Amino acid sequence: MKKKLLVVFVAAAALLLTAAVVGANGKSDIAQVKSATVRFHRTENAQAAGWDLRDGLDHCFDNQPVGGMGYHYINTDILDDEVDVLQPEALVYAPGPNGQYKLGAVEYIVDQASWDAANPGELPEVLEQKFHLHSSLPIYILHAWIWQNNPSGMFEDWNPSVSCP
Repeated sequence: MKKKLLVVFVAAAALLLTAAVVGANGKSDIAQVKSATVRFHRTENAQAAGWDLRDGLDHCFDNQPVGGMGYHYINTDILDDEVDVLQPEALVYAPGPNGQYKLGAVEYIVDQASWDAANPGELPEVLEQKFHLHSSLPIYILHAWIWQNNPSGMFEDWNPSVSCP
């Protein structure tokens, strides 16, 4: 009886340890992205590293009453069919009350045609989340609101607490 109880205890401990490691890895991915992007709270730092506003996409994205996104600083040098959790293709800045920009989210962007050619029938994935097709551009996207709370969910496009001037 003691031997059975010990086996059950060891099995339960192993399951709990596995769950803790899996949970910690998910959290550590977000922590790593935050660590990789913390220096970009200032747009000047983002610009110096290659992220910037791009013609045609240089406005504040707003979709009220659903929510807003803000301004997308995009690094065109890393726009491709690769997904690198530590190098999001866009940094999303929410407008602040005094006109300042506040880093709110990162966005992962993958060219649809290139991805589909190399990975037929599969969606890109990062942070244990699948990308979705943009509503009007031929790209797959995934937002991660790691710097500003999104009441709709961390990986939702639109944030109801963001609005454009």
